[in-house]
Amino acid sequence: MPKIDYRLNTALNTFDIIRVFNNSGITRPTQDAARIALMFANANVVVSARDGDHLVGVARALSDFCYCCYLSDLAVDHAYQRQGIGDALITQVRHAMGDGVSLILLSAPGAMGYYPKVGFTAADNAFVIKRQA
Repeated sequence: MPKIDYRLNTALNTFDIIRVFNNSGITRPTQDAARIALMFANANVVVSARDGDHLVGVARALSDFCYCCYLSDLAVDHAYQRQGIGDALITQVRHAMGDGVSLILLSAPGAMGYYPKVGFTAADNAFVIKRQA
């Protein structure tokens, strides 16, 4: 098993992020590199997972650092899945937030079974206005 290095808020190459997204199964607008770059530039919590110099996972979140944190992306390259990297990325985000901050996310349908396994509780009181573009 490779030794994975986790880093908080370090600069990431947009095309490395796109590669991880495309190889993870997550659905993101990876054909639009400028949008991906802005998604990460405007996030205030980004945790990356690297195997040497190779980006293998990312967690991207937005937080007020005192009450709540929205985990908007969690992606691990398929070749590295089922090794605890996703769980470690979540742990790193939670560590950066502290115990006084709730971690919130919207799950992709295919990942609904994963999140309870790593400590999330399903909520039935969420509402969404979906983006138009």
